[in-house]
Amino acid sequence: MTNNTSSTTPVPNFYRASAADFKKIPGSPIAYWLSEEAFSILDKTTPLDKIATPRKGMCTRDNDYFVRSWSEVAVSRIGFDCKSREDSIKSEKRWFPYQKGGEFRQWYGNHISVVDWEDDGYRLLHMEELGWKGNSTNHNLEYIFSPALVWSKITSGTPYFRYSPSGFLFDDASGLCQIHNYSNMYTILGYLCSKVGPFYMSVINPTLNIQPGNMASMPVLLPEVSTSVEDIIELSKFDWDSYETSWNFTTLPLLQPEYYTSTLRETYTKLRTHWKEMTLEMQRLEEENNHIFLEAYGLQDELTPDMPLSEITLTCNPYYRYNGDRSEEELEALLLTDTIKEFISYSVGCMFGRYSLDKPGLVLANQGEKIGDYLEQVPEPSFIPDADNIIPILEDEYFEDDIVGRFKEFLKVTFGEDTLSENLDFIAEALGGNGKKSSEVVIRDYFLKSFYKDHLKMYKKRPIYWMFSSGKGKAFNALIYMHRYRTDTLAVMRTDYLLELEGKLDAKREMIQSDIGKDAQEKARLGKMIEELMAYDEVLKNKADAYIEIDLDDGVKVNYERFEGLVEKI
Repeated sequence: MTNNTSSTTPVPNFYRASAADFKKIPGSPIAYWLSEEAFSILDKTTPLDKIATPRKGMCTRDNDYFVRSWSEVAVSRIGFDCKSREDSIKSEKRWFPYQKGGEFRQWYGNHISVVDWEDDGYRLLHMEELGWKGNSTNHNLEYIFSPALVWSKITSGTPYFRYSPSGFLFDDASGLCQIHNYSNMYTILGYLCSKVGPFYMSVINPTLNIQPGNMASMPVLLPEVSTSVEDIIELSKFDWDSYETSWNFTTLPLLQPEYYTSTLRETYTKLRTHWKEMTLEMQRLEEENNHIFLEAYGLQDELTPDMPLSEITLTCNPYYRYNGDRSEEELEALLLTDTIKEFISYSVGCMFGRYSLDKPGLVLANQGEKIGDYLEQVPEPSFIPDADNIIPILEDEYFEDDIVGRFKEFLKVTFGEDTLSENLDFIAEALGGNGKKSSEVVIRDYFLKSFYKDHLKMYKKRPIYWMFSSGKGKAFNALIYMHRYRTDTLAVMRTDYLLELEGKLDAKREMIQSDIGKDAQEKARLGKMIEELMAYDEVLKNKADAYIEIDLDDGVKVNYERFEGLVEKI
């Protein structure tokens, strides 16, 4: 194919192409701009559907009923690592991992959702019989629970593909590609994630919506990729599992012994160095993978193997994690802030017993579990969880289990009492403190004003910790952990916290003798807070007297609505 009408008279923007050339491209799109090299290799390729089976994922017709975030439900109700339908039946679980597309991420990850496949998917396979107006479709029964390659059907530009290990079902938002010969799995993923894969996908399908038919037409060569793709997947998996939103999360990177020092600042510096090395190694491996496929397809002169850092899809890589045109200094500041917020989130998880400093992974993650259940797993904890599952977040330390007091205790246990002040200063600095307020005030302000917003963002508006709040004045705020909720939780919150706080504020107001100047202002402020508490108490008492029950299987959305008027809006 050339871009001129003769060998001697070039004409700009004019291309000559043979109709026979277009037939070489699966689907015969009019890709007049393809070079001779890109055309000539097609005779040697195999359409993907000859060595794999691309399929649409399942359409449940009712995701609100059938799909949850894994963290919403009891972990004992989730069937991880099933390798077949028979395994899923034997497990007697209700929820199973569900590939559901997600944000731009290559190689591995986006494992967030679970789907109701109890009793071999009985409800999903008999929807009309059970009262739904239609049936679910695209069940892919012969492929579920098997390893596959997946992609997000709707992209914002560059298509992205990931390895899906055994144990998953597949949603319509995430197509699946079953590889006929498993030994080709990594090579095909390497091709799809290389510069060559998106190049030919743009020829076959220039839209942002990738269908199985587009995948089926992809021209495939199978060069030797050594172990680079497996290494890339391992790095991507390690990165994904380093955050508490992964069900394989074990502990916070900041608390791992290879990075640990007595101060958070030095520990973060060591961890950040590791993250940089990890990102550069990922970049090297991806560029090596690009080299392999560019050479195999003869496209070395058309495409570069270079990978910009913004396309190295590791969460620990700020160039990928934060979109937009930002300086290195801005990116580093954002990463530090988020890492400290993740440290704070993990500390709250330890306060509730979801995690423990003495045991990796989840501890209390089933409905109605108590401290006794925690102590069975962690008999001698270095940091003891909250006894009543209610942690107050107030303007001052009115209770022994005040969240800032508990956070300071957590810091002492993890990094030592001698460096407590230094570590508090570092945390406050990372949260935006400028030295005008004390570190404890900055941290308290964060818990009062921003922690819950960050929690909602981290858990995609399906919070596992619920913020009970009296209103705009924030006179009363308390967190509970939904998995440990009991029908008497609201009664305990009312008698042991709300009414106690009301009495303490009233006593504080009575101690102010003067009615002028700042004293008068403080009296008025306390009066408004007490009024807010009294109004909140009316709602809380009614709900407490109702002994509301929740069912984790119903998910956050349904359960949260049962406490409308008491909890922060999602």
